[in-house]
Amino acid sequence: MGGTASGRWVVPADWPRRVGALARGEMTPVVPRPSATVLLLRDGAAGIEVFLLRRRTSMAFAAGMYAYPGGAAEADDASPAYTAVRETYEETGVLFAGPADGPPGSLAAQEPDDGRAFADVLARRALVARTELLAPWARWITPEFEPRRYDTWFWVAALPDGQRCANASTEADRTAWLRPADALAGYGRGAYAMLPPTVATLRRLLPYAEDGARAADVRDAAAAAPEPEPVLARVGTDGDALVVTWPGYAEFDIRLPGPSASGE
Repeated sequence: MGGTASGRWVVPADWPRRVGALARGEMTPVVPRPSATVLLLRDGAAGIEVFLLRRRTSMAFAAGMYAYPGGAAEADDASPAYTAVRETYEETGVLFAGPADGPPGSLAAQEPDDGRAFADVLARRALVARTELLAPWARWITPEFEPRRYDTWFWVAALPDGQRCANASTEADRTAWLRPADALAGYGRGAYAMLPPTVATLRRLLPYAEDGARAADVRDAAAAAPEPEPVLARVGTDGDALVVTWPGYAEFDIRLPGPSASGE
């Protein structure tokens, strides 16, 4: 998917062709892969902050984008929440795991960053994933015309006391803790390229930040809320134009030239 310039979309060159093919019924959408990503929050001096990383420009999906730690589910992941816990550990080193015989929410000490796989950490220390410390925040599905598609659950969690985030993977070249308002201001200036789900989920944090909520308050509110409805872009036509809309998120809607205007 495309980047942004001054907070606006830079539409990939192949979108008109792909969107047109889908609108004409000439494309069979790729089945989206289950995936998970996590809004890690901490209590900063000026309010809640969220951890963001910039994906390397060499990545096949969302290259150069600021995003949250996360990734695709693996075959032995027990649930989307488990995927979120595993990916958080693999990309940041933050460990949402505790003793198997401990009470819910109990956490073990953070592991040194030695590249050990999450399953190995659990097995070696007799730990279990503490998925109860995460709460669902949103769910977005990659548009049907994209060649790489993901059905992504966004989770929210407070950074555990005594733990810290690091860039523990090879997929990112920069990380930052930012207040939601500052991250969105950077997006608006074109300093932080982001996909619509990142922008939308950051905006949902603003009321909590403005009310002085703590990271744990955000997680508790998400846990008490109804399960999020999936957001999936729709493709249609308006005269000779092709239109891509995100229901409930009109700011991301795009008009593209139809075949007659694009010379196809």
